[in-house]
Parts: sequence; C-alpha cells; structure tokens
Amino acid sequence: MQSTHLVRYENVQIEVKAQGQGTPVVLLPSLGRDGEDFGVLAGALAVRGFRALSPTPRGIGGSHGPETGISLHTYARDVAEVIAHEACGPAVVLGHAFGSWVARSAATDFPMLVKGVVIAAAAAQNFDPRLRECIDKCEDTRLPDEERLACLRMAFFAPGHDPRPWLQGWHPHLKAAQRAARAATKLEEFWGAGTAPLLDVMAADDPFRLPGTRDENRQALGERVSTAIIPHASHALIAEQPMAVAEAVCRWMRTLEADPAA
Repeated sequence: MQSTHLVRYENVQIEVKAQGQGTPVVLLPSLGRDGEDFGVLAGALAVRGFRALSPTPRGIGGSHGPETGISLHTYARDVAEVIAHEACGPAVVLGHAFGSWVARSAATDFPMLVKGVVIAAAAAQNFDPRLRECIDKCEDTRLPDEERLACLRMAFFAPGHDPRPWLQGWHPHLKAAQRAARAATKLEEFWGAGTAPLLDVMAADDPFRLPGTRDENRQALGERVSTAIIPHASHALIAEQPMAVAEAVCRWMRTLEADPAA
C-alpha cells in the first residue's frame, strides 16, 4: 500500500510517496516530470522486497524550496534528506534520464547514504541537439496534439508503444529550473557517481543513447559499472517496460546485498 509523507529541512519540503519494506530505492523522474511515471515500477519493486521511495521534485505537488540559483548538488541534497529520513541505512538511487544526473550527484556528494546507482535511459554525453528541441515541443500544450505526438514518437517511444499518456504530466517551470541546475554544474562534479556501483539500464531504441555510445560509462568508470539493455523501449523506458526494468534492477540489487563490500 502506498503512503505519502513529508521530509523537511531548512526552508525545503519534499513530498515522498512510499511503498514496500526493505532496502530503500529512491526513484527520480526525467526532465520536467513527476514521480507518477514510476507507478508500476515502484509497485514491482515493493512486491519484490524493496522500499520504493518517489520524491516529488521541488516546485511541484507538495514539494517546495528555492528553484533559482541552484545546481544538481541542490537536488542531490533533497535526495540525501529523503534517505536520511528513512534511518535504515544506505539506499539505491535510480534516476530516469535527467534523474540520472541527480542520482550521480547524490552518490558523489553523499557516499555514505548511497550504496548503488541505477541510471535508466541516461543520455550519452553527446547526442543529437535536435532531440532537445523535440522535448520542448513534447510539453508545449500550445501545439497541436499530432505535432507533439510526432515528437514523442521520435524522442521517447519505441514503435508500437502509445505515447498519448505523455501528452500529460509535464511541468514547464520545473523543466526550466532543472536545465538551469544542470548548466550550473560541471560534468566532472557528478559524472563519476563517486565510487558507488552503477547499473546502466539502456533502452534498445533510445535516440539519446545510440549503439556506439553504450560502452562510454564502463570505459570511463571501469568494472563497477554493470549494464542491461531493455528491448522494445526508447527514452521513456520506465513507462514502456517497467517490469523488464524492475527485473534488471532487482537482479543487480541482489548482487549488492550479497557483496559485503557494496
């Protein structure tokens, strides 16, 4: 059963949806979107013996705090406070797309609170800049639905998957704040994810992660990086194949639990 609670510190309040018991898994959504995208995945993790925590990004829902003059380190602090509130040891942090940058930042800034990082549908360091423009059109409700759907199919959804649910759920002011936070943070400040074990879950049809870029994290960070490729999915991965993602994440998390050094 899902519950909701608030985590407060200083002048910040973070709303957290939680379900399940066990090792906490913090779920961080993609650019300009809320944790509602994690509904099926969170439930799947909960029934497999983990505690799924979905913090609402500051600026929407019941979460608030400064949204200007911030960086990825700011969002990382929000994650750390959510984990510390649980008071049950370090967590795995799973970030979808933009959320993967926050997950890496949390592991870098708060290594004692993060036992592992999952980056899901994380973009390559370099990708086609036209995709950024496509994202802007996806959330622009002033445009005709058909134009937005075409962009959703191009950037987010694999052939055969219905993009219509993602006509909803966008928060433009959140997207602007998140992009500014990323611009205020140097790549070398977060990309390495500290020293945490890292699972790189890639979507087979993701235009942000073409086949030639799939080894870049393992090449840069070495043996602590594990990989999984989910077929029949694109950049929306979590919405398209939540059960396949859950299986990949749970298999990897069991290896962390079995490794006393993790």
